[in-house]
Amino acid sequence: MSGFLVMLREGAEAALIVAILLAFLVRSAQRQATRWVWYGTALAAVVSVVAGVVIFRTIGSLEGRAEQISEGVIALTAGALLTWMIFWMGSRARSIKTHLEGEATAALASGGMFGVAAVAFVAVVREGLESALFMISVAVGAKSEIVQFIGGLLGLIGAVAVGYAVYRGSRRVDLRVFFRVTGVLIVIVAAGLLGKAVHEFQEAGLLATFVEHAWNIGFLRTGQLGAFVETLFGISADPSALTVAVYWVYLLPVLAVFLRRTAKPAAPAAT
Repeated sequence: MSGFLVMLREGAEAALIVAILLAFLVRSAQRQATRWVWYGTALAAVVSVVAGVVIFRTIGSLEGRAEQISEGVIALTAGALLTWMIFWMGSRARSIKTHLEGEATAALASGGMFGVAAVAFVAVVREGLESALFMISVAVGAKSEIVQFIGGLLGLIGAVAVGYAVYRGSRRVDLRVFFRVTGVLIVIVAAGLLGKAVHEFQEAGLLATFVEHAWNIGFLRTGQLGAFVETLFGISADPSALTVAVYWVYLLPVLAVFLRRTAKPAAPAAT
């Protein structure tokens, strides 16, 4: 579930970038340049996949305390980046179209199609590398890594559909609602990643445990329900008290700030 959400959100951002560039080039009667957007996008996808595979295999080769520390660092980094990403997208959403079109215009003015490809590559590779890191953080140590990756693939397919709908000018896709709903779910995923980081650091002996089990819900240890709860909320059936504390200390204020910032502006009073 978390893999699906992460890739749906990150993939949608990348798909929107490509859609904006393609639509701008078509409007500017520069259809011959659209293929260079695809070249840059394809290269960004390859770089992201290779980077993800290298990191995943590197972590998989670690054992014991080194593995616990590395998984904790990746989960902590991913949680921080997810938080930064949703707020950055909220603050830049209105200007990203103008920014991308300005860069594409400059590239076309210089007469270089490589510049158009570079604009697409730089914009998409950031999303791709973030996606690779996020997928690794939610998949490593999960009850079923393959399920997470399948969920990520489904999320990516959904993101492509969103990008295509936007490119075709569909009014059925309310991007404000889409990013607000997925943003709320991403905050929950980020809280789970921070809780996972605390758990790994405790396992490695870097953090004190205090109360080892804040609760113990045995039936969540097995079955699909337990896997669903753990993958979405990042909380196991028997988390430590510190894990639970970090989870809620992060979730409540960050979620409140996000909802306040993304609330629909009130309509102006009639005069």
